[in-house]
Amino acid sequence: MDFSIRNAAKEDMGEVLTLIQELAEFEKDPNAVEVTEEDLVKDGFGENKLFHCFVAERAAEVVGIALIYPRYSTWKGPVLHLEDLIVSEKMRGTGLGTALLDEVVKYGHSLGVRRISWEVLDWNEPAITFYEKKGALVRRDWDVVQLDEKGIKNYIESLN
Repeated sequence: MDFSIRNAAKEDMGEVLTLIQELAEFEKDPNAVEVTEEDLVKDGFGENKLFHCFVAERAAEVVGIALIYPRYSTWKGPVLHLEDLIVSEKMRGTGLGTALLDEVVKYGHSLGVRRISWEVLDWNEPAITFYEKKGALVRRDWDVVQLDEKGIKNYIESLN
């Protein structure tokens, strides 16, 4: 399969959003995506760039992405967070996921980060197997904790 990996451009964000929606459907939460194409353009290419994105392209179509951003670990120092590595269903098993992860790791290494981290759903065994084969440690003893928008609002209201 011929594909190439490159830095995303503003013009890719419509196709990136389509892949984000495809992932939400795969993860059985199709109504969860609130981000818009305009949000992605503003947040990825605006004055205060919040993320970096790699795209995988085949025949002028974006068929995969890796969206990353910097974090800071109180134990390790600078780290990189992989928010999503998405490969379109039609491209799974072609090596595209490996190529995207390779770019993320090379990018993190060039920044001198001390860790690259991400989450994976506990029922997504193909992804877990893929990451473990690449040498990643899947920390099954940690739980993800979040405050969603409503949770933040309720928390703030409880402070008054």
